[in-house]
Formats: sequence, structure tokens, C-alpha cells
Amino acid sequence: VQLQASGGGLVQPGGSLRLSCAASRSIFSGNVMGWYRQAPGKQRELVARITTAGNANYADAVKGRFTIARDNAKNTVTLQMNSLKPEDTAVYYCEAGRYSAGVYFTAYWGQGTLVTVSS
Repeated sequence: VQLQASGGGLVQPGGSLRLSCAASRSIFSGNVMGWYRQAPGKQRELVARITTAGNANYADAVKGRFTIARDNAKNTVTLQMNSLKPEDTAVYYCEAGRYSAGVYFTAYWGQGTLVTVSS
């Protein structure tokens, strides 16, 4: 497995979870790392992405609540999720990719980890 995601689970609204994705060194070192999510009946959507230089961008729905970070020594990317809402319920996927001519291409997908926000 080249991308291994973990950390999902059941949490109450307002709670926090931390997702982690371990990557092989060959994938992690040269690629942008990101998290996507897919809720039931919906398309997969970008949650957050972080470049090799540490520049991050977020979906509007999670700005101010989620934080993406990468640990270059451990080849891992994490997603700290705070103030969780029921609408954050989804399967979360780790991915790795690159920009080419201004367009982003995903090269690798990890398996999903389910996050359920419910009381």
C-alpha cells in the first residue's frame, strides 16, 4: 500500500478527529499531498491540499476548522479536524499529485477512512 490513511471514527458534533496518511518516501517527497472526501450520494471533493513547500489551501467549507500538515521526516500528512459538523460525515481519502501547466493531477489514492459526525 503506497498511501495508508487512518484515524477515522465516530465523533459528536463539535468534536475533533485527526486523520493521518503514511506514504512511501518515493511518493511523499516530490508530490503535493491532499485530502478529499466523499459523502453518500455526492461527488468526491477536495478538502485540503499542501505543497512540498508547506503551502496549504482549503475548501471553503472547512476553512478555520481543519488544518493540513506534512511531516517530511516521517513521510506523513495529517488532517486535524475541529468543530466537526454532521455535514463533515464522509469517507476521507488521502491523495498525492502534482501541478502541470497550472492543472492539478492526482497520481495516487489511498484507501478511505470513514468519519461519522453524529450525536
